[in-house]
Amino acid sequence: MERRIGVIGIVIENREEVSDKLNKILSDHGDIIVGRMGIPYKERGLCVISLIVDGTTDEIGALTGKLGSLPGVKVKSALTK
Repeated sequence: MERRIGVIGIVIENREEVSDKLNKILSDHGDIIVGRMGIPYKERGLCVISLIVDGTTDEIGALTGKLGSLPGVKVKSALTK
């Protein structure tokens, strides 16, 4: 299957509740994560994480699906063709 490069944006509304699960998911999919940047936005009570990924659409979809299933976590992705 063809590999794609992409960006995944993650907004976390309840960091204390999901941080362990979120980091476990990211660790489990570390083989497709090229880079990660996390910014705590304390004024708004949010955290924002951006990921650069390189993987198949199935691998990237599995990652975004697991992240999006966490309560208070919103995920969007953009991939190359």
